[in-house]
Amino acid sequence: MTAVTLEAPPAVATGPSGLRSVGSRLWIVAVWSAVIFFIVNLLGIIAAVVTSSFATRWLRSWLPNDYTTRWYLSAWDEFQLHDVLLVTFQIVGAVVLLSGLLGVPAAYAMARRDFPGKKVMMLIFLLPLLVPPVTFGIPLATVLYQSGLGGTMAGVVLANLVPTVPFVILVMIPFIEQIDPRVEAAARVFGAGTFRMFVHVLLPLLMPGVLAALLLVLVRTIAMFELTFLTAGPSSQTLVVALYYAVFAAGVRAVQSIDAMAVVYMVTTLIWLVIALRFVNPTQMVTRSKRQSAH
Repeated sequence: MTAVTLEAPPAVATGPSGLRSVGSRLWIVAVWSAVIFFIVNLLGIIAAVVTSSFATRWLRSWLPNDYTTRWYLSAWDEFQLHDVLLVTFQIVGAVVLLSGLLGVPAAYAMARRDFPGKKVMMLIFLLPLLVPPVTFGIPLATVLYQSGLGGTMAGVVLANLVPTVPFVILVMIPFIEQIDPRVEAAARVFGAGTFRMFVHVLLPLLMPGVLAALLLVLVRTIAMFELTFLTAGPSSQTLVVALYYAVFAAGVRAVQSIDAMAVVYMVTTLIWLVIALRFVNPTQMVTRSKRQSAH
């Protein structure tokens, strides 16, 4: 007689570990579903704005009847985009330059020196980044208008420096801490003073971090609405504030013209963001900060 071997059916995991694996899979599916839903909605909104900026007529249909570029010419003339872009780059350039001149030396002092109240000062630097801009923007704008700087380009630059200088400091501290202090000691042994050592030794080593911080400041300043809106005047409006006035100011304006202006703003910000991401990887910055704190 031939022996017949019967194999038991595979066991189904019904214990706590099986329930945990099912729960983790459901959690992964839920997270990915939320991410995909967000991305699809975001792309849909952008596609609608871009399509509207080229549309001639768009009534009761998924796509416009025809396309044109005249809305961009209309927005350029109606909203004086040439002047607005010039003011935007002047303000952004001044904020970037001053943030670097003030933030990098301050970051060096915070990274290399221990002094009483250092933790309190770091907390003060964090506050403009953690607190909503409107919270300190209204009293800041009041002070600027009382001092005669409100409504001017100088006032807009000073208002934007409040969050950007701490931002540069916090970004640059990990970059400075990863440089061996013995490099600075060797430069001093060979007769380099503080200024010469900083310019000829440290600055070339810190240049990737400086570029990363300043490019992120540039993108942040272009997108900063609250502080600029509260302190800007008719001749000191950046592109994002001009877009706000174009939408909510009195008068009848073509929706396509406003959408064309919005596309110009999106493209301008996106170009600088892509340039910034070529110089800095946010995950590397977080990893570097954790490594330095561990040491």
